[in-house]
Amino acid sequence: MISFDDRNGPADAAPATAYPDLTVPGWYRDAKLGLFVHWGLYSVPAWADVLDRRDVTAETAYARHQYAEWYANTVRIAGSPTRERHERLYGVGHSYEDFADDWHPAPDAVAGIVDLAGRAGARYVVPTTKHHDGFCLWDSATTPFTAARRGPGRDLIAEVAAAVRGAGLRLGLYYSGAHDWHASEFPPLTSHDDLFALRRNDEEFAAFTAAQLRELIDGFSPDLLWNDIDWPDAGKADGPDALQELFREHLAAVPDGLVNDRWGVPVRGVLTREYQDITEVQQEVFESTRGLGLSFGYNADESAEHALDGTALIRLLADVVSKNGNLLINVGPRADGSIPDLQRSALTELGEWLGRLGTAIYGTRPWFHEAVRTPPEGVRFTLGPAADGNDGTEGAGGSQVLHVLLLYPSVGPVTLDKSVSAAVREIAHVPMAGAESGATSTSAAGDVRTPGVWLTSDRITLIPGAGERAVSVVDLPLR
Repeated sequence: MISFDDRNGPADAAPATAYPDLTVPGWYRDAKLGLFVHWGLYSVPAWADVLDRRDVTAETAYARHQYAEWYANTVRIAGSPTRERHERLYGVGHSYEDFADDWHPAPDAVAGIVDLAGRAGARYVVPTTKHHDGFCLWDSATTPFTAARRGPGRDLIAEVAAAVRGAGLRLGLYYSGAHDWHASEFPPLTSHDDLFALRRNDEEFAAFTAAQLRELIDGFSPDLLWNDIDWPDAGKADGPDALQELFREHLAAVPDGLVNDRWGVPVRGVLTREYQDITEVQQEVFESTRGLGLSFGYNADESAEHALDGTALIRLLADVVSKNGNLLINVGPRADGSIPDLQRSALTELGEWLGRLGTAIYGTRPWFHEAVRTPPEGVRFTLGPAADGNDGTEGAGGSQVLHVLLLYPSVGPVTLDKSVSAAVREIAHVPMAGAESGATSTSAAGDVRTPGVWLTSDRITLIPGAGERAVSVVDLPLR
């Protein structure tokens, strides 16, 4: 997938010094888990070509795009499976934009989505306010192509914002800054080159996007502005609608606010990594994002074979957090706002695990040590407080511990190599073999009932807790 943090330009754009400080705030680093919500007109047809992708090539990837939220582009590509299916089901005269009158979310849709976010353990929620199709989910004064004036007849973002804040969660807002296919006359995108070439950069469009972003800032004070792909080049120079001025307005409204890295300018907030496997602990905070399946928007053809189950999702969160990241996991509601069981069950399982072992995730920081820059297979590390403010040592309330996360507890005890064992012993207390760990109890038969650890010679052995299927956690008090 594409990374956007190295895109800068054009040559006459404002320099980095023109922008305000975009340091990633502490609340975001503590939150660790966000829920992305891709819900829009694309949720009505709810389809992308995913049943057999073995013969998809770079040349056909856009005609057979795996993202259902890209339906408005894919349906315009002659000969695409989406085009053929669309005409068969809806007729040749039915345009994508006609779905604006076919979309009727249930009255309690937003409440259900936000309730699931809370039960999943998410600390922030990021709904799409406008995707590349140009359909605005808030009551915008800039266009009649909105949820308030078409089929839904409601300001859906106002509903989401109220529900999210009512649940005590942070609010992020996704916005498509580079593409608005409703307000453009380009042909469909068929390659990565088109992704950046076929976008409006004129002053009129820059003013249009600035006005929409201002509506979102003024109306909802989002904690996170999550822009996608780029920003109109005409909005990157000096002027009242310049992007640096919009950032200042955002931070004035939300002093601990945050932006991401997809603006096409020489500054960034948090890095984003989409459907990417991060192999090493990162020095810079990043956000890993993906759908539970192959798409962000709901695709009715996705099944269990395409999706993360609860165990895989928990392991993904542990892996991302240990490497200095947040996980922004996506839910794609159906058009009526209901959540498919496949997504609901995985998120519910994640929330149950976080309810038991979330102290190894929330508020933690990565462990920076050369020996574990590339973590051992099946083992991850975070640094943070012990569960219940106690690390297992008497009178040590509030002490910091090294959380050792065992990704595959069913394989049994894991023995670290000498270099990793030595690194662990540099910062943490490890009992010798035969000595009882403060976090371990054994039966007469030697069955480990809770996670444990011991040192034999110069190697550490970690014992997962009995019955833990997803990720087991061993806490070691710091020296």
